[in-house]
Amino acid sequence: MIDIINILLALVSVGLGAIGWLMPRYTMSLLDMAPTNSTMGISEIRAASGALFIGLGLGAIVLNTPLAFAMVGFAWGGAAVGRLTSLIADGEITRQKTTFFVIEASVAATLLGINL
Repeated sequence: MIDIINILLALVSVGLGAIGWLMPRYTMSLLDMAPTNSTMGISEIRAASGALFIGLGLGAIVLNTPLAFAMVGFAWGGAAVGRLTSLIADGEITRQKTTFFVIEASVAATLLGINL
């Protein structure tokens, strides 16, 4: 069962990464971000919200070790910390930020809990 959960959550990373990589404008609209006259924002979404998570998820699947899947959990945990910081420090608590935080923290807790 742990192997299935690991693979599924790694595939979630790959799937969400693919959306960021291949559909950066959609991702930006989902995240309430607006493109500017520069394409740097789109490039950042493709890299940091896209291909990075594809590499992370596929790497864990290829290595297929508990520590590899734990690293995916640490990455999601880092995202959760950033989101929590935003909820506390940025002066606005929204349903969208809260939902993303819960998802990020849940994926992190699951992967870290079953692999460490």
